[in-house]
Amino acid sequence: MKKEAGVIAIAGLLLLGATGFLLQHINTTPMLLPWLLAAALCWALVMQQFYSRLDLNRAAVDTDPYPDLGLANALTLVRGWMIAATCGFLLIKVPSVALIWIAAAFYSVAAILDRVDGWIARLTRRSSLLGAELDTVFDALGLLIAPLLALKLGKIHPAYLLVSVAYYLFVLGIYRRKRRGAPVYPLHPSSLRRTLAGFQMAYVAVVLWPPFDARYTVLAGFGFMVPLLTGFVVDWLAVSGRISMQHNSTQKVFSALHNTSQAIALPLLRITTALLLLLIADNAWLWLLAAMLATGLAARFSAMTVLIVLAWTAPQLSSAVLVLLFASILLLLLGSGSYSLWNADDDWVNRQDGA
Repeated sequence: MKKEAGVIAIAGLLLLGATGFLLQHINTTPMLLPWLLAAALCWALVMQQFYSRLDLNRAAVDTDPYPDLGLANALTLVRGWMIAATCGFLLIKVPSVALIWIAAAFYSVAAILDRVDGWIARLTRRSSLLGAELDTVFDALGLLIAPLLALKLGKIHPAYLLVSVAYYLFVLGIYRRKRRGAPVYPLHPSSLRRTLAGFQMAYVAVVLWPPFDARYTVLAGFGFMVPLLTGFVVDWLAVSGRISMQHNSTQKVFSALHNTSQAIALPLLRITTALLLLLIADNAWLWLLAAMLATGLAARFSAMTVLIVLAWTAPQLSSAVLVLLFASILLLLLGSGSYSLWNADDDWVNRQDGA
């Protein structure tokens, strides 16, 4: 495995070099050396994280290691390479439009592979501790690099970088508690936690694409970041023992919040979003989209479509448009709730493909 890791590291560097020369051919101003420097340094970090965890290439702590890397872990490393390639654009002073399209494509592929590698691991029955850890590490690395690039391009607000550092602050807090001998309590599995993190990657991938209006991508960032940061606060209260998910009172509070949101808040949010969309709708297919939202017919997909339409067409900002923007984000993140005609999109978001 160590020899295999060395081959992968060298192959990744060679591929970065070839990609850099291709990008220089596309671009009219010198940019090869800055791009290669940033991309190579990030790739070195990716390989360091991979190499330091090679002993985790096994199904469980008490099982034998796998004899080879496996397709799923290979795809995870491809995702790491795509993030490193995205990092290269950070040192280019004024990227051309063509380079911005390419950078957006690199990170979009990385975001898509985040779902694919887990699916392949479960489908081939080659899930590993290595893959699980690298997934988390590369998610955090991508959400540090891509937002920095989006900020450089003026597509997000600087406050969104709180999402970029949240994971590292969380890990640092746990490390400091362990150093002091303070207890650290385990986090319970949460599909919502995974969903919120996944949508951050999707949001950043989308805002990097040139056609989407910066006025809307900047505002949308607040809608995406607040639920995630709230989740980090709750998780910190749990791991530090300030709240306990084992206590009946805590379980009752979270259960009541979940039931209320599913039965009342989300259905009302669907209807509100549909009515607001009707206020600005100027063609029949938007009326159809409003009907899908109101009835819960693939409401998550419909909410995503509304967000794309707003960022693409950039209508004049108004109170109704702003509320529509944030309501659509909440539906996308939290789902359609009860009384939905068809919520297969909810099921797809929450399930683990290949399980």
